[in-house]
Amino acid sequence: MKRDLLTILDLDKAEILNLLRRALELKEGHRQGHNHMPLLGKTLAMIFDKPSTRTRVSFEAGMAQLGGSTIYLSRTDTQLSRQEPIADTARVLSRYVDGVVIRTYEQQMVEEMSRHSSIPVINGLTDTHHPCQVLSDLLTIQERFGRVTDLKVAWLGDGNNMANSWITAALRLDFALYLACPRGYEPDAALLAQAHGRGRAVYLSDDPDRAVQDAEVINTDVWASMGQESEAQERRQQFARFQVNAERLQQAKPEAIVLHCLPAHRGEEITDAVLDGPQSAAWDQAENRLHLQKALLEWLMG
Repeated sequence: MKRDLLTILDLDKAEILNLLRRALELKEGHRQGHNHMPLLGKTLAMIFDKPSTRTRVSFEAGMAQLGGSTIYLSRTDTQLSRQEPIADTARVLSRYVDGVVIRTYEQQMVEEMSRHSSIPVINGLTDTHHPCQVLSDLLTIQERFGRVTDLKVAWLGDGNNMANSWITAALRLDFALYLACPRGYEPDAALLAQAHGRGRAVYLSDDPDRAVQDAEVINTDVWASMGQESEAQERRQQFARFQVNAERLQQAKPEAIVLHCLPAHRGEEITDAVLDGPQSAAWDQAENRLHLQKALLEWLMG
């Protein structure tokens, strides 16, 4: 039976922990120069409607290091640009390649691709979810603290795809998630209701100080994501008090780390002093996209 990763809810707790464990093994093997090629002869198609640095490079490098190859397809490179149904594209790609990564706008597109594909489909980002990023963030937390449970995780800023994916992670793992978002910019209400219905420690307010108080992990992201450029000025005004800066970091635990999925708008959601400071784990976090996705590809396509 094929497996997909459309949201973190496609995984159970044991599967998440196994992916993290395997990613750490692959990371150590990579640093020691071990050749491990379980995907030799296999091909990953990458359909990208949005520009990318980390997602594209980590998947392409990951497939190469596992012995496989990739085919990069922007929308204009496929017949999707001429209104070919996603279902038809999925059926054809299933005859050609061994897996698909999609980075697009609507979650519905990855879901429809999954329904009509006989090969694994991975969500490389949509406006609603970014599962590969949050799994990589969990890997970074595992490295720093030796666990991904019994922690306080803070999210400051937009209730975007990253915030939604952190809620799904909290639904699967035992940590406290404190979200601080401006009013009108909250995460998905249905996901919040699901978390509360299951008794998860997921809290939402518009108070960033409450969110970071005694936190071990502080997360943020850009205030205006791709496709929201016209809202950038308004968002700067609404989000100004949610900045991650040195003063706010002092309210967290002394061992706290700061995560940012990048790219960062320095001086907006995060200051240079924090992003480049000793408590920033953003660069390890970015590197871990490679190792987590290698573990994911090995599991889904190996």
